[in-house]
Amino acid sequence: MTELPAPPRAEQRPHEYTRHGVTIADPYFWLKDQSYPEVNDTDVLDYVKAENAYFEAAMKPRRKLVDTLFKEMKARIKEDDASVPQKDGDWLYWYAYATGAQYPVHYRKPVAGGADEILFDEPGEAKGLDYFQLGILEVSPDGRLLAYATDTNGAERYTLKVREIATGREIETISSVVNGDVIWAADSQSLVYTEVNDQWRSYRALHHILGTDPAGDRVIYEETENPGFQVGVGDTQDQHWIVIATGDNQTSEIRLLPAADPTAEPILVSARREKHEYSVDSAHGKLWILTNDEHVNFRLVSAEHSAPGVWTTVIPGSDNVYLTGASSFKNHLVITERVDGLDQILLRSYDGETRRVPFGEASYSAGLSTNPEFDPEVYRLSYSSMVTPRTTYEFDPATEALTVLKVQEIPSGYDASQYATERLMITARDGARVPVSVVYKKGFEKDGNGKLFLYAYGAYGHAIAPSFSTVRLSLLDRGWAYAIAHIRGGDDLGYNWYLQGKAEQRWNTFTDFTDVAKGLVAEKFTRPGRIAINGGSAGGELMGVVANTDPELWGAVVADVPFVDVLNTMLDESLPLTPGEWPEWGNPITDKAAFELIRSYSPYDNVAAKDYPPMLITGGLNDPRVTYWEPAKWAAKLRATKTDDNILLLKTNMGAGHGGKSGRFDSLEEDAEAFAFVLWQLGDE
Repeated sequence: MTELPAPPRAEQRPHEYTRHGVTIADPYFWLKDQSYPEVNDTDVLDYVKAENAYFEAAMKPRRKLVDTLFKEMKARIKEDDASVPQKDGDWLYWYAYATGAQYPVHYRKPVAGGADEILFDEPGEAKGLDYFQLGILEVSPDGRLLAYATDTNGAERYTLKVREIATGREIETISSVVNGDVIWAADSQSLVYTEVNDQWRSYRALHHILGTDPAGDRVIYEETENPGFQVGVGDTQDQHWIVIATGDNQTSEIRLLPAADPTAEPILVSARREKHEYSVDSAHGKLWILTNDEHVNFRLVSAEHSAPGVWTTVIPGSDNVYLTGASSFKNHLVITERVDGLDQILLRSYDGETRRVPFGEASYSAGLSTNPEFDPEVYRLSYSSMVTPRTTYEFDPATEALTVLKVQEIPSGYDASQYATERLMITARDGARVPVSVVYKKGFEKDGNGKLFLYAYGAYGHAIAPSFSTVRLSLLDRGWAYAIAHIRGGDDLGYNWYLQGKAEQRWNTFTDFTDVAKGLVAEKFTRPGRIAINGGSAGGELMGVVANTDPELWGAVVADVPFVDVLNTMLDESLPLTPGEWPEWGNPITDKAAFELIRSYSPYDNVAAKDYPPMLITGGLNDPRVTYWEPAKWAAKLRATKTDDNILLLKTNMGAGHGGKSGRFDSLEEDAEAFAFVLWQLGDE
């Protein structure tokens, strides 16, 4: 085997600052290009490129394994796949992939019959580009025009254009700094969109009239009070209202604009109150609002359009039922819930009659899929489990029939009966019972010697569903078990489960994860040193913390775009997301307790002279969410500090952002590299 060159060593340059009487040394501060978001500092680029070269050198002997894994993963994707056509007014809409294509083509055809029309050709638009992401695709109500927004470098600043569908002629370019939805006015003559500022904060909603200069677009709402709030737009199910929302991770404020008169003054539903969250839909002359004003798990209320702030309870809050969504269709309120961590879908007629959509498995993921019409005859649902491929259903409320429209096809073959899944409850050190979803191929022996891949996220109230993945089959078929730890910080067991893992209670997230790992060892799934762990973004923060606290447990760590320079990022209010993140992590600028708490776990600040497990760290040069220097600084400090000889790799995507590569096959290559790394480190090449 070819001997590896020496790993890159980033220079340590003196830099320190003092906060709350504490002096913090940050010798890798220089890796943050001071001209960011431009990255053109030669020293910075040279270091990042050197790390990439070292990654390639280390992985070169594993290229055959990477290729094998990639081919397996690709063979499980139906190359000429297509979505199930969905009716919206006079048209059926769908997308389809051609064999070998990285991106889909979007189509429509008249419901009454007629030829297929190409709405948007993603492969054609992406030709010659290293990165391409379609953010928005919205047809005007009269069916003539298409508003679309694209990102060609991963920076998540989209260019919004309008195109005439029949001819393909570009009508106009509206903005090159769009992020979020675009909503057409009812007359198809204008639209509402949001822009980001230099700090990548979606700060205002604008109204553009076609044919006018976008520089003169009316600002409907601009967030000037709270720099941490983000502005977004949407519409109600009855399409009577354009929704203008502002807020952060714990506070909401919503205004409504008549879709028939977007020049009107927006109507405030309920003024912001700290830690009050709500969402709004509309049907039958009323607003239907989910709110946490009286119960942590939310209640459903109604209000008259003429008095949007006067609320009447429809469904009260419950300790056992967590209300996660409400859509008001003509004949039903469709309520999404979570009970004991499992998704539920409830149809409630406007006279109060309810029915629940039945699902047969003990553990699964289910939700309301795309249902664009106000008065559908059936409701489209999505479903999967750890062993059941993605399934598209229609539920007919008249007959209560649940009809399969499509099951994810796996061309290389898949037999669900060959796999088993379990849902465990593992007791954390403070007595909390943490759900864990595990899947493995039958024949996996629980003898304490198994290999386990453990994944978690644990932040922002984002639940990780026990859903299906074709990618993970490459581990299961090699005799591994795969587990998802539904730790605190997510809202898997209700909103309070989220609150128990944020801000002052953040340590619960980290200790839950290690307690789950130890619990799986006790259940004989594996043993210390044979556990590969993975998390991305805030889940990458989790990887950094547990690598510091319990390094002996892990056989390999894969940290994707990890949020690891937490203290420095939360102290820099000029960064894109910092002010909006303070409710999640605490504000260390003004709050000494928050400063000390973040300093206690921030992975970069807690790297110590000790042995660490093998680690693969990834980043994106254009990532506006977790900036490239966070993984770079962390890797540099680990190299200079750790006492082991275990491999440490940093790979920075030079032309992508937070989500990595954009094509459906290119992204698989990154999955294959991660799996090859853990197989290599656990002796399973």
